[in-house]
Amino acid sequence: MKHNKFNKKQLATAISVLLGASVTMPVIAQEEAADDGTEVIEVRGIRGSLARSMDIKRESSGVVDAISAEEMGKFPDTNLAESLQRITGVTVSRSNNEGSQITVRGFGPDFNLMTLNGRQMPGTGNTRSYSLENLSSEGVSALEVYKTAKASNPSGGLGATVNIITTKPLNSPGEKYSFSAKGIYDESNVEGEDVTPEVAAVYSNTFSDNTVGLAFSVSHQRRDFQKQQAAIDGWREGVTLPDLDPSNVVDNRSADAIGYFFPQNLGYSIEDFNRERTNGQLTLQYAPTDNFTATLDYTASEAITGSESTAFGVWFNFGGNINSYELDERGTVVNFNEAANDYAHTVRRGTTKVEAESIGLNLEWQVSDSWHIELDYHDSSNKIDDGADTGSMNNGFIILGPNNLVSKTYSYTPGNEIPHFELFWPGGAAETNPGDFDSQFAQFFRNQGESNVEQLQIDVEYLPDFGFLPSLAKVEFGFAATVQDFGGTSAFSGNQGVVGYDGVQGILPDAMFTRNDTGSFLDQFAGGGSALLTNYYYTYDYDEAIARHLAYYGDAFQADPTVGIVTPAYVEEETLSFYMQSQFDFDIGEMPAQFNVGFRYEETDVTAPVTQTQYIDVRWQSSTEWITSTLPANGSTDAVGAHDLFLPMVDFKLEITDDLVARASVGKSATRATLGNLLGALQLSPNPKPGARTGSRGNTNLKPFTSTNYDLSLEYYYGEGSYASIGYFRKEVENYIDPFSDTATETVTITVDGLYDIIGGPRYNSAIAAIEGRGETATVEAIYNEIIAGGVGVEGTEIIGLPEDPLVEWTVTQPSNGATRETYGLEVAFQHVFGDSGYGVGVNATFADGDVKFDNNTLDIQFPLPGLGDSANFQAFYEKDGLSAKITYAWRDKYLLGVGQAAGSSDTPPQYFETFGTWDFSINYDVDENLTVFVEGVNINNETERLHGRYEEQFLAARQFGSRYAVGMRYIFE
Repeated sequence: MKHNKFNKKQLATAISVLLGASVTMPVIAQEEAADDGTEVIEVRGIRGSLARSMDIKRESSGVVDAISAEEMGKFPDTNLAESLQRITGVTVSRSNNEGSQITVRGFGPDFNLMTLNGRQMPGTGNTRSYSLENLSSEGVSALEVYKTAKASNPSGGLGATVNIITTKPLNSPGEKYSFSAKGIYDESNVEGEDVTPEVAAVYSNTFSDNTVGLAFSVSHQRRDFQKQQAAIDGWREGVTLPDLDPSNVVDNRSADAIGYFFPQNLGYSIEDFNRERTNGQLTLQYAPTDNFTATLDYTASEAITGSESTAFGVWFNFGGNINSYELDERGTVVNFNEAANDYAHTVRRGTTKVEAESIGLNLEWQVSDSWHIELDYHDSSNKIDDGADTGSMNNGFIILGPNNLVSKTYSYTPGNEIPHFELFWPGGAAETNPGDFDSQFAQFFRNQGESNVEQLQIDVEYLPDFGFLPSLAKVEFGFAATVQDFGGTSAFSGNQGVVGYDGVQGILPDAMFTRNDTGSFLDQFAGGGSALLTNYYYTYDYDEAIARHLAYYGDAFQADPTVGIVTPAYVEEETLSFYMQSQFDFDIGEMPAQFNVGFRYEETDVTAPVTQTQYIDVRWQSSTEWITSTLPANGSTDAVGAHDLFLPMVDFKLEITDDLVARASVGKSATRATLGNLLGALQLSPNPKPGARTGSRGNTNLKPFTSTNYDLSLEYYYGEGSYASIGYFRKEVENYIDPFSDTATETVTITVDGLYDIIGGPRYNSAIAAIEGRGETATVEAIYNEIIAGGVGVEGTEIIGLPEDPLVEWTVTQPSNGATRETYGLEVAFQHVFGDSGYGVGVNATFADGDVKFDNNTLDIQFPLPGLGDSANFQAFYEKDGLSAKITYAWRDKYLLGVGQAAGSSDTPPQYFETFGTWDFSINYDVDENLTVFVEGVNINNETERLHGRYEEQFLAARQFGSRYAVGMRYIFE
């Protein structure tokens, strides 16, 4: 491996030239004779990657950060998202202990645009956000992150635009290839293979005197792992409390407490995964002359994730079921006991497939020394299907459990990181047993989504030579026509089987159940493992349970989700755009300066077909379950909308000295509304339990979020691969989209003809009177059973709303463009290479704030900005004499994950992701100039994930994954 000192200006110039011709593949240490006879050497490895990234940052206009491949087929991290989080201001959200989607300067996945070689990519499935874990890094040569507005970039990157640059064979002539293989060991794995494979190959070659180029890459990875989790679906404020003896109530609420809060449930789960990811990429290039190049490329990926889980836990009904409770000073219940209900055991199985592909044609023509024209066309798609199991064609679960529970206690004690539940059985029995298990119900789903982008772009570059305006160095302009459509269908079977309990223990033999203890379950958390108060659970086979129910219930049990509610949702956007930008180069005194000014104008037409579901009635299916009965949508109409965007930008760069660069940028960027906000149909909750009777409507006339962005930075480049920088950013976001706002229609309460509410009706009130008349407590279950026994409006085990009942009141929201929001922050970065010692270090941090935070001390509905928070990254490496070692740490402070909880109150309570930090490492050794062996470790500190609600005591989730290691080899030929 060669380490050479470079003149920074020469290196920067070489890289900027290569970028102008579509960035080269920064892969192999190579020596070429330049036109002036100067020897150009490109260094591979960590040091070369950092140097290239630094020079891209230095030479760009505006604020641009980059990550470069270390060598052919090797990116700095095992995942593109995890590489991006090394960039200042970029954080990642994780999916199954792997980087997935990015947040930039506090703006989450829907606010960031992903492009592939400058082409706008569709989001994953029916979203605008892009999941990077499905894309391998082998065919990627660089990632560029544009944090400031750039007129030539498509709109959509309000947070940032991330450009993925792939291999171009004519940029690096000759035959080159690499092959790598590794074995992955995930210490969380239990059911899968102990070691799973990952293989990848990259090939590039040129022919016919370097006029024809071919490059392809292929990779395949399999990963088996397990996720362990404790979770609460949501916290309910102001639930009905009984009038209890004071000895059974401890109320520690302070005078300023805003209410009182109870958890809807508490459950634990163990989920085993098998994930396979396959990627392929093919690029063909033809350059018959020195001034014309045609490039045809195709990129495809497929990720299939199968999972099977067992969950065990309890559901709470509140009201007369509560026997005792204790509230802390902020009103959060920390201990309560509730009568009856079940110890539910849920087995779930599903397979999700994500398929993406993009085919594109690019024609570049250097018409003359002054004119350059580029035409680009691509057609790209991204599909997701969570019912991709080839046998069942659904994603389903079934619940079995004992129905003889006397009472249950929820407790969250100091010192424990997860809450507990304790169960009490008839006769004081210590445990339930398989003979008590009865059938409750099953549900089956299938959600399919697709996003497509078809785009034609023409870009023109003109290098003028105006004597009267010598500072004008470059003018660029272009046109684009883009059609984007996204959407899909959601199919839901409704509750299958007898909802509640049917006394069918006879179809569930004891032999199908296996008792397990919790010794190693969530043992990384205080209070987990064998310390759980209920430290046992049962497992059973999903296929056997489904087969037994099909045999017993026949046609009354349908595993096809399309027999229930099928909800279609589609939006199409047609956009015409034009941009122009110009670059001025001049001197201020003896300081070189660059000024860029431009704008982008877009007109967009929005069409959303409205297929309105037909709602029939609301049914009470068991003491804990409700359902909204429907018929398929009948016909459709188009909801239409339109908007335009004018996005100006100005960049200024000043080289104060050879080493010190100052920047200032002002520009506007935009992100359009999500699918759910644009749909015009009325959607009502399919499970309208009391307190969760909600609905929504979309709005096709929503204007995009638009942000005016201000950036100031100072960068000091003082050595090869070494620099320090500090930057200030501010974003003023207009047209912030809220489900309601002060300037538009607010959330409203509506009723729908024919949807009658059993609660409060004559039968409900009579049942309460009868129960209390017998001197009994009117629990939810007792009321349900009393109405069933009466037989009025009852079909089997379902109670149907009748005309004499009141209409159900639904809380319905419609999004609109609201007030201006503001975020701001500071970014600092330091990178230092210690001469020829082989050592280097890098550290960066982002401190972000704004008026978009959630106020925990009010029950008003709020719509803050999820993802805003501080973050930091650290990297240290040694690279010399064939040995390369690197250790990295990524830290993210507590941040708002989102608002609204699956079973929370209608006040849209928050979800906070607690502070998270993970250590990774890699060690590479060059056996010879071609062969490298390596070992990698991900999350070696075995970091866990934890979420909470409005307050830390309102636990939402704790997840445990474990560490992951890989050992492998890489062979490179040049």
